[in-house]
Parts: sequence; C-alpha cells; structure tokens
Amino acid sequence: MKKVLVLNGPNLRRLGTREPEIYGADTFDDLVRLCRETGLELGLDVEVRQTNDEAELVGWVHRAADERTPVVLNPAAFTHYSYALHDALAQRTAPLIEVHISNPAAREEFRHTSVVASVATGTIAGFGLRSYVLALRALSELE
Repeated sequence: MKKVLVLNGPNLRRLGTREPEIYGADTFDDLVRLCRETGLELGLDVEVRQTNDEAELVGWVHRAADERTPVVLNPAAFTHYSYALHDALAQRTAPLIEVHISNPAAREEFRHTSVVASVATGTIAGFGLRSYVLALRALSELE
C-alpha cells in the first residue's frame, strides 16, 4: 500500500470549535477518520498529522522528500507567509496537493496569496473536509 502523508498546519486541531461558520462542525478526529477511510478505499496508507509549529512541519516535509512520500498539505496560516515551508516544499520528490477547507480567494484579502501554490502539484479549496477526499483521489490517480 502506498504511503501518503496528510499534513496540517496551525489551529486545525481546533476544527469543530474554531469558527464553525467557516470551517464547519466536523472535528479534527472526523478529518482523520475521513482521510483514513478514503485512503483504504483508494489503496493508500494515510497518516494524518497536525502541528502548530512551523519547524516541525518543515521537518515532516523534509522527511517526506527524503522518502519520496506524496503529501496532502493544509498549511493553514503558513500558506500566506511561510517561505521556510515554501523552500522545503520546493525540494519535494513526489506529488504535493495543497488543500484548504474554505476558499481563501473568497475571504479576507491577506488570504488570497499562497506562497505554497507555486511549488504544489495542485490546489483544492472550498469543499470543506471533502477537499481532502478530492486531494487523496487526485494523488491516487497521479501515482
């Protein structure tokens, strides 16, 4: 079974309580369950992680590059300013799908810029937790 990392940046463990009018009522545990179930359907071994620490996220990206592991990434707030994350992702050796639960382009102007998009295989945004399902499906078809 092909391994895939689903990496999540800051505040995503707060799903279900953080701005449910934007991010919905589903929890992080719901997201983990959905990703794992989708992975099983697609023949993917999905590991879901979340961190509020930029350095930890960069370390995970480095390991994924070293191991040629495909990544689904919701960089959250790091999307808009983390050049350290951008530089780490530029070293990728397997497909990378950037995901967002909401549609950043339909929100505040500061959210309209992604420093990650230029080094991603593609971006899926605005479909709630289904954004992750669509990303996993895309990865399964790319591999």
